[in-house]
Amino acid sequence: MLNKCLGKFWILLTLVSLCSLSVHAADFPDQKRTAAVAELKRLSDAWDQAIIRKDRAAIESNMTEDFRQIDGSGDIETKASFVDGLVSDKLVLDPYTVEDFEVRLYDNVALLSGRTQMTGRYDGKPFKSHYRYIDIYIKRNGRWKIVSVQISKIPQQ
Repeated sequence: MLNKCLGKFWILLTLVSLCSLSVHAADFPDQKRTAAVAELKRLSDAWDQAIIRKDRAAIESNMTEDFRQIDGSGDIETKASFVDGLVSDKLVLDPYTVEDFEVRLYDNVALLSGRTQMTGRYDGKPFKSHYRYIDIYIKRNGRWKIVSVQISKIPQQ
């Protein structure tokens, strides 16, 4: 009788344990996603700040070696040409904010998009630029890095 009761107890305990594991497993993707989105937001904000400061090392450390940008005119920039343009003495960017920021996460690929109104000076002449962008990040060796950027100009009103 005691063995029969203990047997039922172990079956019940096993079932309860399996149910609790499935609940935790179901919660894990949401927790993992939330952490990844927070990390990507932090990386994106830090990259924007590095661009304003013209911090070449910080800009480059966030990028893959095979990085490409497609600009608003359809031209392609490599990592080197993109960074050289950002840190050029001819370019002065005013601090800017990102609006409509969104992260879409697909395993080890993340699409970060938003809208930015940028002002500054190029070769001493003031400019204003309004555009939407998409940054593509990939996760390699446990670290997110930006692999591609594409921008679309929004006409001035």
